[in-house]
Amino acid sequence: MKRKLRMGMVGGGNDAFIGAVHRIAAFMDGKIELVCGTFSVNREVSLKSGQDLFVPEERVYETYEQMIAEEAKLPEGERMDFVTIVTPNFLHFGPAKLALENGFDVVVEKPMTVSLEEAQELKEIVERTGKTLCLTHTYSGYPMVKQAKAMVKDGHFGKIRKIVVEYPQGWLSRLSEREGNAGAAWRADPKRSGKSLVMGDIGTHAAHLAEYVSGLKITELCADLTTFVEGRLLDDDGSVLLHFEQGAKGVLMASQISAGEENAVRIRIYGEKGGLEWANEDPNNLIIKMLDQPRQIYRTGNAYAAPFTLSSFATHNTRIPAGHPEGLLESFANIYRNFALTVSAKKEGTEPSAEALDFPNVYDGVRGMAFIETVVKSNESNEKWTKFVI
Repeated sequence: MKRKLRMGMVGGGNDAFIGAVHRIAAFMDGKIELVCGTFSVNREVSLKSGQDLFVPEERVYETYEQMIAEEAKLPEGERMDFVTIVTPNFLHFGPAKLALENGFDVVVEKPMTVSLEEAQELKEIVERTGKTLCLTHTYSGYPMVKQAKAMVKDGHFGKIRKIVVEYPQGWLSRLSEREGNAGAAWRADPKRSGKSLVMGDIGTHAAHLAEYVSGLKITELCADLTTFVEGRLLDDDGSVLLHFEQGAKGVLMASQISAGEENAVRIRIYGEKGGLEWANEDPNNLIIKMLDQPRQIYRTGNAYAAPFTLSSFATHNTRIPAGHPEGLLESFANIYRNFALTVSAKKEGTEPSAEALDFPNVYDGVRGMAFIETVVKSNESNEKWTKFVI
């Protein structure tokens, strides 16, 4: 397209953390501009946020309902093209549904909704309207995660046998939700967060990463959830045994009471001939471990000669020369760029490339909600295995 995509935002005001992250990521490639928003339930915060972001006051709306209705009335050359939703979980479904039904594409924070029923309804709306929904599972945007996925898909490791994924954090080791931490307060509130704290907030990231890299779907699981911090209303630690398609077995650990940890996402996958390892805190490295061979390290941005050539998906999502760290913001921006390329192609009546289409979508959102609900059901059940059913 010969213009930027116009973005509206629900949430993400000056009093929120994740909104700024989304905006940095959206603006990084110069393909998106912010034109409107309802940035906070606090009108003064919303207006001040809009002012700081150079959004005209008349396009800082009081509610998302007003924003979508008023933007839909504007000429096509002025109205927003899509909505980014960066609110607490219970406020994802309403604006996403309304935006899609009024002809707007959507970017939404994970988890997509607070129930599987809501997620399935969004899937049906996307299928009916033909609009695009992007879910920000950030870790899938890293170049070496995409390289790992390509190598598994190409059969580099043979048939996959074992998948181990973990996401330990330590920031909720105390009762932070009672100590003035706003982010902890809504996440630990079942009315605003949903059925699970740890699995809804970070376990879904781990589950998506496992399915994304392996190319295999979870078929059943056995879960153990715990609330370690006294007075907390939802779980803050969980371990899950996983069964995947094609006989692969897995283990998922997600914890927000792992004191001292930051965001130590890590995945290991083992096949008949070898395995791989990737860690969020060292994201430029992909470690390859083959039987009867020395370890190999693939690094972001290198022009390796065959047979070690990096995949087109890895190179498409690489931004800077080898040796320069590419982190969370770049990964986030890759998701926004691929979403923008896809939406722009559709508007032009052309077919997006496979690389552009490679971002989490509404189907990943449905699987994420199914994962949360199946984990909670399994934890409450006396049966060893609970079927993963969508």
